[in-house]
Amino acid sequence: MSLWFSWFILLWSFVLIGLFAIGGYFMFRKFLKSMPKADGKSDLDWQDYYIERTRALWNDETLAFLNELVEPVPQLFRDVARRSIAAKIGQLALEENATSITTDLIIKGYILATPKRDHKWLIAHLRQKEINFAPYEKYLKA
Repeated sequence: MSLWFSWFILLWSFVLIGLFAIGGYFMFRKFLKSMPKADGKSDLDWQDYYIERTRALWNDETLAFLNELVEPVPQLFRDVARRSIAAKIGQLALEENATSITTDLIIKGYILATPKRDHKWLIAHLRQKEINFAPYEKYLKA
């Protein structure tokens, strides 16, 4: 075997191990979300529950606003992000006994369901749409 081919095989082995590790990490995270908790339901079961219970509360405007907020997420992960954010919004709506999903609930749910690094984009987007984000400062700091 020539020296360059040996280096190619070694490099390709590291690339494959890296890709398998990345894929395994995401699969393990999904596995943990599907594990039942003390109440007998998994995080994914609770997401489905909140989405189904609040499906009738959404209208076209609020769905469009949610789609705007998840637009920066890469297409591959956008549906998962939309479901997890919608579930958090649904949970808030049920806790507040809301009769419909409002922009206020969407912003609160987005803040609570996303990591802090996404909040900068949210603030910029709210400024662009001329929505006052001062009432949500306490959620941003929590």
